[in-house]
Amino acid sequence: MNKNKENIQEKIKLVRSVNKNVRSSTRKLKPILKAIVGKKVDIAIRNLTFSDKRICVDVKKTLSSAIANAENNFQYDIDKLFVKEAYCGKQIVMKRFRPRAKGRASPIKKPYSNLTIILSEMKKESSHGTKS
Repeated sequence: MNKNKENIQEKIKLVRSVNKNVRSSTRKLKPILKAIVGKKVDIAIRNLTFSDKRICVDVKKTLSSAIANAENNFQYDIDKLFVKEAYCGKQIVMKRFRPRAKGRASPIKKPYSNLTIILSEMKKESSHGTKS
């Protein structure tokens, strides 16, 4: 059974890029990542470029790193790449305090996230059947 899994992983090579300690919460990252999943790489980069969110710069940088990994390490064609998965997870939360009136203090949370983008190559599917 292990050999079967190895053969499947050999056929489908996934390209991964991880960006740790992104200065944003997962709540702000998730909608951006959902928007690029399933899209071709060039369309995803275009959407991130013209987005007005601050964190799109870091997502675009991670996506560009994944593309470079695919091109240099796996010799994939860039035109056939698409975003298979994109997800984020929690990292540390820095806690700070802001002075308030009457000697009080209110907490400020500064969350960090991990960002992972996985690319795959589109395969040309052969049509089965007699009709074309």
